[in-house]
Amino acid sequence: MVTPDKKPDWIRVRAPGGEEWKKIQSIIDQRGLHTVCDEAKCPNKGECWGMGTATFMILGDVCTRHCRFCAVSTAKTGRAVQDMEAAALAQAVKELGLSYVVLTSVDRDDLPDRGSNHIARCISAIKEINTICKVEALIPDYFGDELLTVINAMPETIAHNVETVRSLQQNIRDSRASFEKSLRTLSEVKNIRPDIMTKSSLLLGLGETEDEILSVMDELRAVKVDVLVMGQYLQPSKTQIPVQEYINPDTFIRLKNIALGKGFSYVVSSPLARTSYHAHAAYRK
Repeated sequence: MVTPDKKPDWIRVRAPGGEEWKKIQSIIDQRGLHTVCDEAKCPNKGECWGMGTATFMILGDVCTRHCRFCAVSTAKTGRAVQDMEAAALAQAVKELGLSYVVLTSVDRDDLPDRGSNHIARCISAIKEINTICKVEALIPDYFGDELLTVINAMPETIAHNVETVRSLQQNIRDSRASFEKSLRTLSEVKNIRPDIMTKSSLLLGLGETEDEILSVMDELRAVKVDVLVMGQYLQPSKTQIPVQEYINPDTFIRLKNIALGKGFSYVVSSPLARTSYHAHAAYRK
């Protein structure tokens, strides 16, 4: 264990750079799009953008929930939904030549459908002009018709994050979120469409115990989640909850092997891992 007052050597973030990064930034700016890479201050922006991949954030850049680990701006009401966003997104994917796209969104509790129809439109628009492109949708805690709307747009993967262990949910996530709601979303996906790949993520170093981590693995496998991502929580700014512990990379490797033994088809487990990190590799596997 490394105490939180000193950031360890293995937490190193490569600054964005290179021609591929410039190309992605230019296209995103021209199309008026947002990426979670920027809005959530993801530590992998340099690596992922350098490889020609990006995770697009739709439905604006203001979230209606306030989770204590997240750097995305929050308010009671999000920005106006841009009808042209789906077309702009599809064109950006075409210009970038992407074969696998991850879409995420802010929570939009202020909208009647919580944004599910817009997410579905974005998926359909991408697939309409990028016929070989696979789409992963990282969605809010949708249920029923909201969830069915997204599934009917035919994404190859649906991700939804439990974020942390049961005991820390109320301290870490917005009061409208819960472990049970997240499990329900993941379970309903498989009940509606068993062939779809499902994914969830855990941030470690928030004060959880290893037994609690293993319990989360069991509960995710009980609802047939295919892919698990585990990464080190990094405090984006002084506004968010502080790190309680820096987890050694060897521990991430050991947890990965345990998770694989529990039946996950693919596990991404490293200090800088995030939900969309190596997403295409997980799908291919």
